[in-house]
Amino acid sequence: MIIAVDGPTASGKGTISRELAEHFKLPLMDTGLLYRAVGWTVKQIGGNPDIEADALKGCIFDDDLLRDPALRNEDIGGYASKISVHPAVRSALDQRQRDFACQAGGAVLDGRDIGTVIAPNADVKLFVTASPEARAVRRFEEMICSGEQVNFDDILADILRRDDRDQNRATAPLKPAADADLLDTTELTIDAAVQQAIALVNAKMGGRRDKDPA
Repeated sequence: MIIAVDGPTASGKGTISRELAEHFKLPLMDTGLLYRAVGWTVKQIGGNPDIEADALKGCIFDDDLLRDPALRNEDIGGYASKISVHPAVRSALDQRQRDFACQAGGAVLDGRDIGTVIAPNADVKLFVTASPEARAVRRFEEMICSGEQVNFDDILADILRRDDRDQNRATAPLKPAADADLLDTTELTIDAAVQQAIALVNAKMGGRRDKDPA
C-alpha cells in the first residue's frame, strides 16, 4: 500500500504521515528533508539557491545528512523552498523518491508532489491543508518553545511566500491530485487530524477491497 501525503508547510502533514506509517506499519520518507539537505549543502558551499546550477551542486550529499536536526531550522526551510523550484533539482531527487515508494510492501511519502508526480498511482492520496494564519500560529509556537526569538508577522509572511513559490512553480507545483482526499486541519487538534487521516485511508482501502474480485 502506497500512501501519498501532500500539503503546504506547517499543515500537519509531517505528523500525520508519521502516525500513518506507525499505524499501518509502513516505512516513511519525509521527502522535504531531501530538499532541505540540498538547501543545507548549497548554503554550506556558499551557493545561491536561486541559481539552478548552484542548487544542482547541492544534490550531492551523504544520506547521513538526512538525520541532522539542523535541517529542521527555519532558515534551511527557506533554502529548500527556493531550490525546489528548479526542474533539474527535482529531476535529480525524483528517482530516489520513486524507488522508496515502490519497495515491497509499500510506504508512506510526505511531500508536495507525491500524489501528482512521484506516485500518481498511489493507493491512497491525502492533501493536508490549513489556513496560512493557523499554520503561522503553529510554526510560531513551535519556534518559541524551542527558544527562538521570532516575530509572528515575519513567520506568516514567510509562509505566504513559500506557498506562492510552491503553488506557482512551473515544475510539479503544489496542488491536490484530482483523486486526493482533502483534510483541512485548521480547526482540528493533531489527534483529531490523525484519526481522520486513518479513517480516510481505511475507507479508501476498504472500498478498494470491496471492488476487488473474490
